[in-house]
Parts: sequence; C-alpha cells; structure tokens
Amino acid sequence: MAQNAMAMASPSYLSLSYSSCPVNCIVPRKVFPEGDASLSLQLAKRLGFSGRDGSSRRRVILKSALDGVSVIDPPPPSKEAKTELLASLKIKLLSVVSGLNRGLAANEEDLQKADDAAKEIEAVGGTVDLSTDLDKLQGKWKLIYSSAFSSRTLGGSRPGPPTGRLLPITLGQVFQRIDILSKDFDNIVELQLGAPWPLPPVEATATLAHKFELTGSANVKITFEKTTVKTTGNLSQLPPLEIPQLPDALRPPSNRGSGEFEVTYIDDDTRITRGDRSELRVFVIS
Repeated sequence: MAQNAMAMASPSYLSLSYSSCPVNCIVPRKVFPEGDASLSLQLAKRLGFSGRDGSSRRRVILKSALDGVSVIDPPPPSKEAKTELLASLKIKLLSVVSGLNRGLAANEEDLQKADDAAKEIEAVGGTVDLSTDLDKLQGKWKLIYSSAFSSRTLGGSRPGPPTGRLLPITLGQVFQRIDILSKDFDNIVELQLGAPWPLPPVEATATLAHKFELTGSANVKITFEKTTVKTTGNLSQLPPLEIPQLPDALRPPSNRGSGEFEVTYIDDDTRITRGDRSELRVFVIS
C-alpha cells in the first residue's frame, strides 16, 4: 500500500486535461511511455479525437513539464483551405445536377443526392447574413437546378402548366435578375411554344417582375407586380405584351403573388436557396 501511494504521488505519471475542463486521469508511464507515437494515437482514439481512418480530429500535445498531456482543439482551418474545400464541394454539386435538365429529369434518388451535396456546401459556408452582404445578391443569376421541377410543371410545387407532350411548351433557360438599389427581383423564363404545322415554334421570354425585401438575415420576401412576354427569334419585332397583376378579389387564395425563400449559401459565383415550399434551387452568376 505504501509503495502504491508513493507511485501515485510520483511525477512519473501523466495528468490528462481537455480544454478548460480537467479530466484528471492518472495513467502509468509504463503503460503509455512518453514518446511512443502509436500509443499516443491509441489514447487519442480512445478519447474520441481520431476518426476511424486514423485521421486526427483533435490535436494531442505532449508537454514535458510535469509529464502532462493536454488535448486541445486544433486551430480553425485557414481561409485558403476553406476556399479550396468549397470549390471542391461546388464541383461535386454541379456534377450531381448537370444531367438533370434543371431538375425536370430528376427522380427521388437524384433529389436526395442534390440535397445532400447542397447541405455539404451550406455546412462549410456557414451562416449567411445579407444585412451586411446584400451586394452579393446583385446581378443576373442562371438557374441550374430546382427540386420543384421534378413535379414536371413550370410552376414547380406551385400551380403551373405541365411540360411534355400534352402541352407544347419547352422550357429554356431561367434567370433571376436582382437589383439591390431599386429592389427589383425579376424571374426571366425563356419558352418555346408549339404552333400548328407548318408554322415554326414561337420563341418568347417571360419576365415576372417582383419587388423584394429582407425579412431576416438570410430570408427574402418577393412580391409580384406584373408579367411581360416578349417574342424573340423570327417574331422579335412584335411589341411586348404586358400582363398586369390580377386584383386580389380575382386571384385564387393559393396565389397571392408573393413568396419567401432563404439564402443558405452565397458567394461571388454560386447561390443556394431553399424556398417556403421546401424547394432547393441552385444558381450560378450569369
């Protein structure tokens, strides 16, 4: 007993502490000899600071003073490392959605893969604060994916004309044009309308004009104003047709001309949003 007591008081034992909360584990030197990297790694794994593949999630530092071992969090990743990781994750997302025709050809598995890839970017990118970074919204953005288009309607999860053989409408490119000074928020849709043979299809661009406002640090509310349809191609000389907003009394309750979405990631060339009807959209700067 006396020998054990002396051994416990001896500085030849290691004292373990994590961050500011000491664990005060007493571990004999003869079990974990100082300088043995493999046993130090075993200790890190036992404490949960190393992944299954052996990669270190937290840094184990041996201190010679008092023969102590301190386990501390690593420094945050550098800005360069974060930028490289985000670039890699954005390429992964683009590869997932590249063959889905903006979501029109997506099945349930495709939807899940796109959602998972977007969540990885959102997690690394962190919190979006448009109250200080509103200028990042400025510009013309090209839609490359919408989860709502998998419903096979141009309105996504909202009412809209179906695409396909029943109605000769072909969806072209879709853009969002945002002006942070005037608060203009225009959805621009390129369409091709079928015509009776032998007439060629009619090409047109529909611009759905909105105003926008921030309703939170990353939440945007848009209010519909009017729709303008302009023919292009062979009929580009025709004047644009303006369709004003219907009076509230004539509009259905499900379509009051406004919507909300959250910007979950944004940088100089990529924007990810999640809509009020669980719609995931991915844009790139045009």
